[in-house]
Amino acid sequence: MHAPILGSLSLAWPDEAACAACAQALAASPALDDALIELDGPLGAGKTSFTRHLLRALGVAGRIKSPSYAVVEPHAWTGADGRPRQAWHFDFYRFGDPREWEDAGLRELFAGPGLKLVEWPALAGPDRPACDLRLELAPVADEGSRSVLAQARSPRGMQLIDALRPAH
Repeated sequence: MHAPILGSLSLAWPDEAACAACAQALAASPALDDALIELDGPLGAGKTSFTRHLLRALGVAGRIKSPSYAVVEPHAWTGADGRPRQAWHFDFYRFGDPREWEDAGLRELFAGPGLKLVEWPALAGPDRPACDLRLELAPVADEGSRSVLAQARSPRGMQLIDALRPAH
């Protein structure tokens, strides 16, 4: 389901360090706790890399693997305030029919607490929950460089975009 775009921000990631810095800025936002973030872009655009950087910035330890085959990978860590936190990393790349969204039984995870990071969201079909923030990643001519369009789809998404704005 697509909510209206409340605001947007264009970013450039000239290298992996810029991607990591953006993830670090987002991780510092209190609005991130129960956010639903969609990551869209072609293969190799950096969706999983950004997710790994974000989860590391949040404090997730251990291996962070792509959920391409498992569809969802759970992650848990203790926040700076000492409270337990959780995130769910979804990858719908292998979905061939939007009905697989319903068949997978993921609605409860999306309705529950925790950060939700979704790669290939369109393949889950139109009945998926609306996101707070959508990041459209696109490789550019320079090797390793990315352009990113951040779109806020909720008031929480606007707070997340504010966290991504470069400081002046």
